[in-house]
Amino acid sequence: MDWNLVQAFLAAAEAGSLSAAADKTRQSQPTLSRQVAALEAAMGVSLFERSPRGLRLTQAGEALLAPARAMRAAAAEVATAAEQGRQLLPGTVRVAASEMTAAYLLPDMLSALRRDYPQIAIDIVVNNGLDNLLEREADIAIRHARPAQGALIARQLGELKIQAWAHDSYLARHPPLKRLQDYDWIGMDRSDFLLRRMREAGFDVDRDFFALRCDNQVVGWQLALAGAGVAFAPAATASRFPGMRPVLPELAQGMMPVWLACHRELRQNARIRCVFDHLAASWQNLLASQPPAALRH
Repeated sequence: MDWNLVQAFLAAAEAGSLSAAADKTRQSQPTLSRQVAALEAAMGVSLFERSPRGLRLTQAGEALLAPARAMRAAAAEVATAAEQGRQLLPGTVRVAASEMTAAYLLPDMLSALRRDYPQIAIDIVVNNGLDNLLEREADIAIRHARPAQGALIARQLGELKIQAWAHDSYLARHPPLKRLQDYDWIGMDRSDFLLRRMREAGFDVDRDFFALRCDNQVVGWQLALAGAGVAFAPAATASRFPGMRPVLPELAQGMMPVWLACHRELRQNARIRCVFDHLAASWQNLLASQPPAALRH
């Protein structure tokens, strides 16, 4: 059972409302609500009766309360043991990630890591391939395809929801659009990755289909933020930016897997294992809290 979801349940149960729990945990109320809903879905039961006056535990919620508190006590013991072992961890870990992940998702994860393990330094390698792992240029890689190399071990953490997004300023200049050709699309220059994905989805497009092209994913996203056109992005990234709206649901690129990989030998290193496990937990929490993509235009 995902401890992050159980923590959200405990916070809501003990505070009596999601708003009070959000104040106590310093998380947003929508995030807590999604986490509680995810736990209820995983268990197949309702844990709370919801009313304007707050939350009341159901019979299933009452049954979960004691085990959840036991999990919290056990987690506290683990944290104490981890604190005692931190003196063994000083050094540097190199983490490789794609441009969008490195720019928009990794910072929060590494900020939390540094708070818990200030003696671990992190080098960030921005790269979209696995070669840096095989050549030992990085210790850990966050990738969106399953590594096939036998020298690597990998764990699939979940999937990112991918959809087309546009800024309110762009949508305000255009009537409701129904065809691909009605949009100014932001794509890649020399890379054919996006073209292949769109063709696999049944859309006959070529390089000239895109009005703006750049192989740097962050630049492409900044163009979309500026209202220059429409770009594909994970919902977990796009939803962080006010004014960005999902468009054309039939063009959803589906789910993009998230894999965490490292060299088999390095997994036995306590420092690398610590960072690996922290990133795995952070990603699983992020993926469990992905917002639904509501169509706006």
